[in-house]
Amino acid sequence: MGATTLITVAPTGAESTKTDVPALPVTLDELVRTARECEAAGAAVIHVHIRDDDARPTLDLPRLRDTVLALRENTNLIVQLSTGGAVTDPYEDRLRVLDADPDMCSLTCGTVNFGADVFMNPWPFMVDLYQRTQALEIVPEFELFDLGHIAALHRLLDKYGLPSGGHVHCDLVMGVPGGMPGDTRTLVAAVEALPAGATWSATGIGRTSVPVLLAALSAGGHLRVGMEDTVTFAKGQPVTANVQLVERAAQAATLAQRPPMPSADARALLRVKPR
Repeated sequence: MGATTLITVAPTGAESTKTDVPALPVTLDELVRTARECEAAGAAVIHVHIRDDDARPTLDLPRLRDTVLALRENTNLIVQLSTGGAVTDPYEDRLRVLDADPDMCSLTCGTVNFGADVFMNPWPFMVDLYQRTQALEIVPEFELFDLGHIAALHRLLDKYGLPSGGHVHCDLVMGVPGGMPGDTRTLVAAVEALPAGATWSATGIGRTSVPVLLAALSAGGHLRVGMEDTVTFAKGQPVTANVQLVERAAQAATLAQRPPMPSADARALLRVKPR
């Protein structure tokens, strides 16, 4: 499967407001439409944050369940729910996300300064979340915002064994103000520190999105793009839809002679069980 590139789309996130970013998909209809467009453009995984009726971030369980079902009914994408939520969400709400029965979930391997906020992921919470993914056979994607998070990932695997399915997949989140910088030198250092046999994608936040995309492709990695991570397509040019970012990633991957990975191959790679 080395000849193809896994593309994950993260369409919404918890940071941007609909007022500031009118193109952000915040309703279920908008999310499903976005998912279908992005799947057609080459995405295989969708990383999901949801919003309430006022377009504010929420971890409401019935709404999460409806979202997972709607995405399953309308696409073949692997549905990955965020357990990060917004930086203010309590731990118990973040653990409860798994009750919505996603294919995958994010699992952040440590606390990180996040702009003016702090994204809290203490060790006991990481362990609770990890053991819950194992019990429910949900595949975690290990989110790594800093090099120290990779040490914490090794510690987690050493103490509690492999994830559901037995394959380790990571996402390097680069360029967050407070996390590791989005440059090639840091990406190489991070990749060299990953567990043997792990696969990885990389995400560049904001203006690091294109440099990280190119560095990841050159280093044999996979890609995550979307309006959660950047709302600017180029200087002075706002993103008009998530599909723009997926199309650019797909074009770059094809140029690198590793075209987008079909979702069936992605399921096999990530060992996602049928649900």
